[in-house]
Amino acid sequence: MHITNFIRHHFRHFNAAALVDAADGYNKHLADGGKMMITLAGAMSTAEMGIQLAELIRQDKVQIISCTGANLEEDIFNLVAHDFYERVPHYRDLTAADEHELLKRHMNRVTDTCIPEEEAMRRIEHTVLKHWEKADQAGESYFPHEFFYQILKSGDLEQYYQIDPKNSWMLAAAEKNLPIICPGWEDSTLGNIYAGHVISGDIKNVHTMKTGIQYMMYLADWYTNTATEESKVGFFQIGGGIAGDFPICVVPMLHQDLQRHDVPLWGYFCQISDSTTSYGSYSGAVPNEKITWGKLGEKTPKFIIESDATIVAPLVFAIVLGQ
Repeated sequence: MHITNFIRHHFRHFNAAALVDAADGYNKHLADGGKMMITLAGAMSTAEMGIQLAELIRQDKVQIISCTGANLEEDIFNLVAHDFYERVPHYRDLTAADEHELLKRHMNRVTDTCIPEEEAMRRIEHTVLKHWEKADQAGESYFPHEFFYQILKSGDLEQYYQIDPKNSWMLAAAEKNLPIICPGWEDSTLGNIYAGHVISGDIKNVHTMKTGIQYMMYLADWYTNTATEESKVGFFQIGGGIAGDFPICVVPMLHQDLQRHDVPLWGYFCQISDSTTSYGSYSGAVPNEKITWGKLGEKTPKFIIESDATIVAPLVFAIVLGQ
């Protein structure tokens, strides 16, 4: 409880106080019998948020995850190629020529961290292609996260592990067969690679990979079967973008398009964001705007922490985990 005690003593006002309130709200939601969705935007897997997220999964403090294709794959990249990553703490000082040198070395930069193409992306490609081709030849189709679950459970990648496996949130999710929503998966490195293999003919049927529309149908079934007035589903959003916008819309879809009026609204909402509200962005919208779209209710517990998710999320999770 050392971290939690420190936070409770020092985090008393402004965004610091909002952090405490949001974490307490998260715990209350679970204590009241609720479920929780966590959404991951940005490069949270490369920020190694998996260290805590994996533990949240193991302790049943998250029941479903929505993430970008980047976060889905980058947890695996980190799992198999961590020792080849390079930090560039002086990234703000890099010139265009410096960046070109990184390109020549096949080091793909995400802020201060470079992902090695050969050891991470190509190593995964060689493995995942076998699973894509097998499904394609059998006339089967799966979601992006299901292909990853197959690969992780097969043990094909174990020889390459370079971090403690308990720090991989995708491994923890695979072990629990946790539902994952990955909208816009095609906007990812492996999405590009998949498109290339369809174009080249290695994969005959583009629909061997299930689509975002099928993800929404999958989420609609999960939400309808999971959310009740006694056990509502909460929404903990890290960043903005499609990882959050896509899944939160399942509630108004169920109400307005399918006329399922007995489905409860989201029962808790928190967003960690540094987006500005005045530019018309969804990511920067205050929680109350979501009331007008039928996503949240007037009395839904709502929190917004306007700060850096790589700093804030680990502190919230520390309180949730009782650390």
